[in-house]
Amino acid sequence: QSWFKTVYATSPHDSLYSRPFIESFEETPMLVAVLTYMGYGILTIFGYFRDYLRHWKIEKCYIATEKEEQKDFVPLYQDFENFYTRNLYMRIRDNWNRPICSVPGAKMDLLERESHDYNWTFKYTGRVVQDVINLGSYNYLGFAENTGPCADSVAEVTMKYGVGVASTRQETGNLDRHEEMEKVVARFLGVESAMAFGMGFATNSMNIPALAGKGCLILSDELNHASLVLGARLSGSTIRVFKHNNMQSLEKLLSEAIVHGQPRTHRPWKKILIVVEGIYSMEGSIVRLPEVIALKKRYQAYLYLDEAHSIGALGPRGRGVVDYFGLDTSDVDVMMGTFTKSFGAAGGYIAGKRELIEYLRCNSHSAVYATSMSPPVVEQIITSMKCIMGEDGTTIGRDRVRQLADNTVYFRKRLREMGFITYGNNDSPVVPMMLYMPAKIGAFGREMLKRNIGVVVVGFPATPIIESRARFCISAAHTKDMLDRVTQFLKVLLKPYSAKNFS
Repeated sequence: QSWFKTVYATSPHDSLYSRPFIESFEETPMLVAVLTYMGYGILTIFGYFRDYLRHWKIEKCYIATEKEEQKDFVPLYQDFENFYTRNLYMRIRDNWNRPICSVPGAKMDLLERESHDYNWTFKYTGRVVQDVINLGSYNYLGFAENTGPCADSVAEVTMKYGVGVASTRQETGNLDRHEEMEKVVARFLGVESAMAFGMGFATNSMNIPALAGKGCLILSDELNHASLVLGARLSGSTIRVFKHNNMQSLEKLLSEAIVHGQPRTHRPWKKILIVVEGIYSMEGSIVRLPEVIALKKRYQAYLYLDEAHSIGALGPRGRGVVDYFGLDTSDVDVMMGTFTKSFGAAGGYIAGKRELIEYLRCNSHSAVYATSMSPPVVEQIITSMKCIMGEDGTTIGRDRVRQLADNTVYFRKRLREMGFITYGNNDSPVVPMMLYMPAKIGAFGREMLKRNIGVVVVGFPATPIIESRARFCISAAHTKDMLDRVTQFLKVLLKPYSAKNFS
């Protein structure tokens, strides 16, 4: 009897989908789960032993400590958070915050650094690691580049407008390029109006409080991004969480909300807001949007769709998850996305009906108090978006959308053929590959870098404790040779976790 189970997340409502919708999430093999828990247990035991040695000055202590006169103050951090940071995270800290000294394109250059005190501090060696294959950046369509039409337009605008605006949009910081950008975004999405913000995280965290408040109910997917979680909490609304991409769980919460209303008073909720993402960046899964829209209509709720990772990266025209499923944008009440990924820029947007946007212009903290977006960033957005739509007179944008889709399917297929466990949807350019054991998190990142491949490794608490993983982000700029080289080294480095290994 085998110790594994592959969960294929198909839909019982196939009539809502114009194409097969299949996602795979293989449960952690029993043996691997036991060994993973043992690994964390051993690290914890040694961590307490090293803390004992540090307490008695046997081992040198690099930890920041409170001043003697503040020893009776409430500590800034919980003790376990400190313990985890100094004894587990610090051992593999060299895998994060690596300084890049080039454009984060398909390949990049890294500044080499070394540590002589177990990753507490780093020193630069002066050497540059060149031509590292970049599988970590969200450069889905390859617009993170310093040559080509986008870079030329950005340079021209920088010379004309400068870099900073030094004012808010409501005062003297509303440039003609800002107006043009928002018209282009609305046209690209196929909605009445749109508005832009200088920071993607703040687009969520500062606008959700303007849309919901006390007496409102927010139904949030359990794997929603931290910006959505923060925005929901800041709103003061009641928050209820449904299982990831589970429509039965969502419908149960909706029906209970309609039947029972608000706690104690049982008055109807002022507003019910469903909050989901297009692509979930840690799981590689795609939202079941046709079913979410059907539930939203049935229970007369509102829908907030975060397309940070899906805009530009999904759909035959690169218009995101709505385009991917062939749905009507008018069925999504609030469309949110970021410019930081597929467009190689910065900031985020909210789009929808004109009344919504006019309301947010006056009531959103991001709109009223934040400094306007930098003109070069605005120009990058305009130029890249027009390129995707083909308004530049070329097929470059359309070709990149198609190339990204081809690269994604090819890379996922190669990993499956080699026996690796991957999560998510076949069409998602975010490809999580499971590592499980804590020792493999650091070792995998280091060994891949030795082979000039830059990857992102993720572990607890960003993932469940037994689901540590490497996360590959596929780009249209990657060539087949690059992807083949990566899979070749993966085959050498890791023995794939597959059914035959645990049967």
